[in-house]
Amino acid sequence: MVALETEESGSGSLKHGALESREQWEPKRDAGALVVLESKGSWQHVGFHLTASIAGPPILTFPFAFAALGWAWGMIALVSAGVVTFYSYNLLSLILEHRAAQGRRHVRFRDLATDILGPKLSYGLVYPMQFVVCLGAVISIVLVGGISAKVVYKVYYPDGDLQLYQFVVFFGAATMIMGQLPSFHSLRYVNLLSLLMCLTYSFTITGACIQLGYSDRAPPRDYSLPGSEKQQAFAAFNALALIATAYGNSIIPETQATLAPPVEGKMFKGLAMAYSVIVVTFLPVAIAGYWTFGNLSAPSVFTNFQTADGTLLVSKWLIVMPSSMCVIQLISAAIIYSQPTFDLFERKIADVDKDRFTARNGIPRVIVRVVFLALVTLIAAMFPFFGDVNAIVGSFGFTPLDFVFPMVFYILVFKPPKRSIKFWGNLIIIIVYSLVGLAGAVAAVRQLILDTSYYKLFADV
Repeated sequence: MVALETEESGSGSLKHGALESREQWEPKRDAGALVVLESKGSWQHVGFHLTASIAGPPILTFPFAFAALGWAWGMIALVSAGVVTFYSYNLLSLILEHRAAQGRRHVRFRDLATDILGPKLSYGLVYPMQFVVCLGAVISIVLVGGISAKVVYKVYYPDGDLQLYQFVVFFGAATMIMGQLPSFHSLRYVNLLSLLMCLTYSFTITGACIQLGYSDRAPPRDYSLPGSEKQQAFAAFNALALIATAYGNSIIPETQATLAPPVEGKMFKGLAMAYSVIVVTFLPVAIAGYWTFGNLSAPSVFTNFQTADGTLLVSKWLIVMPSSMCVIQLISAAIIYSQPTFDLFERKIADVDKDRFTARNGIPRVIVRVVFLALVTLIAAMFPFFGDVNAIVGSFGFTPLDFVFPMVFYILVFKPPKRSIKFWGNLIIIIVYSLVGLAGAVAAVRQLILDTSYYKLFADV
């Protein structure tokens, strides 16, 4: 009897210890994890989320990036950034699975960083970096959404009086409505629609470029690098940052958190789906756009579809349809990058003992999300040059979060031998993309300084 009692006592102690571990690392009373980051998704849903957050309107800048790099370096930069991010996102996924198997499941980037780097580095560096990157992404998306809507308007009303800030407000209002979907998982079919639209408008733009390239309206092709050596160098730095930022995500742990258990292997399938879409959208637009316009490629390929006096070089629908699809896709992207902020709000204001749709939880959620997105919209409308600022944020944020930290985490968690290929391969990626981020930041600061003479609040650009 004594032995039995001792065994039962020990078993109880072990069970109590296991329970403490689960409560510590699995946030069961965490409203953000229970609502915003609820774990109900499949690998297909994760594929939709990843595609919507990566493959989007930044592809319109790729011909412009190629114009600064040329054919060879443009292709090398575009392909290598894709390979490295696919690898780094898989590394993050493996690290998350490894920690979960040890009883330490993480649903946020900052929580994973706290586990590996400690609270000082996590809350002093990683958390502010992710927050600023996501906030900057949302502001930029709202601005680009307004610009895309204005493109459609100007096609039909070239002498219309509506200004950019008005389109930004219209777009912001749409995000406030979409932002009421309670969880990341709730966006799954919206993001499927986003995926289909990205495929459609990228194929349309590619076809439009090829058609124009073979027509008698095609501009003269020149693939030489314009400007002085100094100008070429800064243009190349900026182009590398554009390409690297286009592959940026910064919310891989939050995305993986939406998977229903067991999660092993699902994230890889989702990434494979997303990068299949990325390959068939990124490369054709970059190649066809640069082939057609050469070093005359503008920061947005839509700009190249019309002359300086506003004459369209392609049919109206080849501008209207892709631009409209960009607007719809950008609404989804804005809400995706708002998820870390929504998670923070939910943790602060929600009562986990009540259903998410009760008045106690629903009304505060609506209020804080509308206020947040209204402030974002106001900033985007006031500062239409925010893209210059966000280029700096992207260089200092997206690049470390997506190209550097995953490799650092892998080395610290799995401790590969210092003479192994795994160690040196990851270290080389860390060094190369740290330099790319630094170079991009320098180019972005220079561009910010050059553009200050054009800055005006609520400017109609």
